[in-house]
Amino acid sequence: MEGCVCGSGRPSARCCDPLLAGRPAPAAERLMRSRYTAFVRGDVDHLRASWHPSTRPATLSLDPHVVWEGLTVLRTERGGLLDDDGVVEFRARCRRASGPEVLHEVSRFRREGRDWFYLDGVHP
Repeated sequence: MEGCVCGSGRPSARCCDPLLAGRPAPAAERLMRSRYTAFVRGDVDHLRASWHPSTRPATLSLDPHVVWEGLTVLRTERGGLLDDDGVVEFRARCRRASGPEVLHEVSRFRREGRDWFYLDGVHP
């Protein structure tokens, strides 16, 4: 089995694939990893579905020329089974026509019922 593109070390079938197919994420970090995988695969439906309704953009389009090359999770605060909110800081490497870039973000997540949602992020 192939390792998941999110860098978790788990096979895709036991990592991000079930979340992209609609299974709820068990934790904020898992949702963030699935969103990275959705960016890699161009899965706009998952990105929109996992975005909190209060901050979800009306439309979302991805640049088809961006190639995502790797994800590093720097820290996670809360975001577990007993939490209703969480923070995940990460760096995602990509390549654009202009050259390599690194997206550094501190993302906030909120859980409502069984579902985690991406709320917003800041770029330190």
